[in-house]
Amino acid sequence: MKHWVKAGFMIVLTCFLILALAACGKEDLTKVRVAEVTRSIFYAPQYVAIEKGFFKDEGLNIDLQTTAGGDKTMTALLSDGADIALVGSETSIYVNAQGANDPIINFAQLTQTDGTFLVSREKIDDFSWDMLKGSTFLGQRKGGMPQMAGEFVLKKHGIDPHNDLTLIQNIDFANVATAFASGTGDYVQLFEPTASLFEKEGKGHIAASFGTESGHIPYTTFMTKASYIKDNSETVEKFTRAVKKAQDWVQEHNSTEVAEAIQPFFEDTDLALISTVVDRYKAQGSFATDPILDEEEWNNLQNIMDAAGELPSRLAYEDLVNTTFAEKVSK
Repeated sequence: MKHWVKAGFMIVLTCFLILALAACGKEDLTKVRVAEVTRSIFYAPQYVAIEKGFFKDEGLNIDLQTTAGGDKTMTALLSDGADIALVGSETSIYVNAQGANDPIINFAQLTQTDGTFLVSREKIDDFSWDMLKGSTFLGQRKGGMPQMAGEFVLKKHGIDPHNDLTLIQNIDFANVATAFASGTGDYVQLFEPTASLFEKEGKGHIAASFGTESGHIPYTTFMTKASYIKDNSETVEKFTRAVKKAQDWVQEHNSTEVAEAIQPFFEDTDLALISTVVDRYKAQGSFATDPILDEEEWNNLQNIMDAAGELPSRLAYEDLVNTTFAEKVSK
């Protein structure tokens, strides 16, 4: 009897020690709350950093939340509901132009091109941008980076989006694809994987890439308050290093391997479709190869905003961008 009691005691003790060690290990990780503007394959390196343990290797425990929209994402950051935001750099300009006491600083770039595609209702073998003249174009929300980049590209090709075509941009982001599928518009501006899914299902055909046409811009970056950087510089550096490791991993592995790594974040999406989307983004250089947001990209962003009439004021690169951590981990 004593033997069984002793054995039972040892089992309980062992279980207790395992749980205690696990708890200690978890406590050793620094929690970082990240608010992403949407869940998108466009942000593949972020999910790779989580799934491959690059953040954990740096001693960070990432609490990722999807806040669905730039305004909600910035609200989460400003109200201390998040430590770091993954969102378009234009949002930092909007906030800081209002005279924020605690400026929002861009410190690590994730994507470097627009992520949308022009989808036509009918298949076009020899597409030219002039074909949009006189058409009905279903665009993105006014003031958002997709819409501004879209208009920039149209103007680049000599098309006045407000006079040369019928521009529809009063439909919520979540319903744009549904509206097109229901028969609204001759052309639509869509993110992946919807663009590729529509092509696969015969609902539309990818005619051109806004990302290729608009050039390099800080389309999606990690940003935080200046005060957070001041008080948590070591954490920001570790975070940026994990991002760089993920960026390298994405560049060094094929699209199928990347798709397999990030599939847990897209359980309802077919693996082959994820791979197609990753391949499309890799081919046009949408994933930044390092987290450094350079001044030329910053100026290009403000030029696009200015052309769309959405730039509240031109803000200096050195005031809203901190490349200290990105440059250090990229050496």
